Amino acid sequence: MTFTPTPSQVVSRFLNSSPHRLLIGGRRVEGSGGLIDVIDPATEQRIAQTFAASASDTANAVAAARATFDSRAWRRLSPAHRARMLWRLGDLLDAHMDELAEMEVLNQGKPLWLAKALDAGAIGETCRYFAGWCTKLEGTVHTPSATDERGEHGIGPALHMYSLRQPIGVVAAIAPWNVPLVITMAKLAAALAAGCTIVLKPAEQTPLTSLRLGELAEEAGFPPGAINVIPGFGEVAGAALVSDPRVDRVTFTGSTDVGKLIARAAAQDLKRVSLELGGKSPVVIFADANLDKAIPAAADSIFINSGQMCFAGSRLYVEEPVRARVVAGIADIARSMRLGHGLDPDTTMGPLISAEQRKRVAHCVERGQAAGAALVCGGASPKRHGFFFEPTVLATDDPNNPAACEEIFGPVLVTSGFQLGADLSALVARLNDTPFGLAASVWTSDIARAHQMAAEIQAGAVWVNCINMLDDGAPMGGFKQSGWGYEGGRLGVEEFTQVKTVAIDLS
Repeated sequence: MTFTPTPSQVVSRFLNSSPHRLLIGGRRVEGSGGLIDVIDPATEQRIAQTFAASASDTANAVAAARATFDSRAWRRLSPAHRARMLWRLGDLLDAHMDELAEMEVLNQGKPLWLAKALDAGAIGETCRYFAGWCTKLEGTVHTPSATDERGEHGIGPALHMYSLRQPIGVVAAIAPWNVPLVITMAKLAAALAAGCTIVLKPAEQTPLTSLRLGELAEEAGFPPGAINVIPGFGEVAGAALVSDPRVDRVTFTGSTDVGKLIARAAAQDLKRVSLELGGKSPVVIFADANLDKAIPAAADSIFINSGQMCFAGSRLYVEEPVRARVVAGIADIARSMRLGHGLDPDTTMGPLISAEQRKRVAHCVERGQAAGAALVCGGASPKRHGFFFEPTVLATDDPNNPAACEEIFGPVLVTSGFQLGADLSALVARLNDTPFGLAASVWTSDIARAHQMAAEIQAGAVWVNCINMLDDGAPMGGFKQSGWGYEGGRLGVEEFTQVKTVAIDLS
């Protein structure tokens, strides 16, 4: 029986109000870059339209953000006032959680239970966490270290020196389509806490929750121009944002290839950039691990959100004595997963985001098999509407197999075995033999080994006997080609600040 998705009344009203306008300087504006069809990836049907921002629309949004940043309405606003606005926004996000989760399902495809747990259910607390940082950013008083021959301060004995930590200015936030609401909120809350203003460009595939977020931010009391939302295409709106000299910082989450383009463009005026990019994250299961926990965790790590996660555990290394049991257990989980629409309560895995992404994933699997990888399960697209791809397990011990070394960004796990030698160096070398370094997961009951592995793996996050342990209070960043800079915690807020040193001769 075919499931027919039926949006709630509140979501239906929002969808039917399309084409949705851009939010620039507190005004709803018809973009001049054409229209974007918003597609439900589980049905392949258009559910809404948005206007697309042109280069001139983007320039207007930057101008609005700059004017608000420079005005007393924002630049001189007290940190406590910003904190209250962020707190109110967090409460509004909680109040509208069901609505936002449903929009994310219809627009991105993930199951409703996941959208509530991972996306809409977490962002209110993200706002409240970063609200606390508004009043915690501070400078430092310095004791001058330079002296002359007499032991006195070189510039004068009455020199007073201190540093100020100030907001960097206008931030261009470019969000991805895989977890748009979570990543958007992490960027916005940290930048707003620091005192910056924002121009947000959501991914053209998933603009709906960002547009609704802009409405809720206005309701929370943010002044016009503090948050501007401009759906648009990367090669137009995204390129215009990155190249605009009035933008002081770019924060981007997405593919490594696009991240490199942004870095090159930002280099033209030495604009500061933070990048959270791709990954090929390893999961390592030793024979002494609790396999009853490790097996379902390894499956979750790669199949969550249909594998469309930058830190997905897409490379599995299992110690040989338990390799067959682990691979068979994950394959059984994969075969039991029910693909379907995210609003269907029986669905355990949704579709990929687009036909293009499904084609890319299928091609990667085909190339992996052609290079010698054995197909354990899955490997095909079911014959049905929607951009679905079966949860797939491949097996190969060839580290150069394309499926084992290239980011696939789909529900595809590549498994390999290892023998535990006299030390861990050979295994660690295999784990680190990748241009990426975003995350890793290690499963063992040996606490000394766990610490050794955590110290040696080249990744921004290492999870021991757990997976996907992300927290607003902990910094997350990538090694190597997985990115620059941090999100989360003090470091995540300080990304949006700059330090000024002041010296005053009081003599």
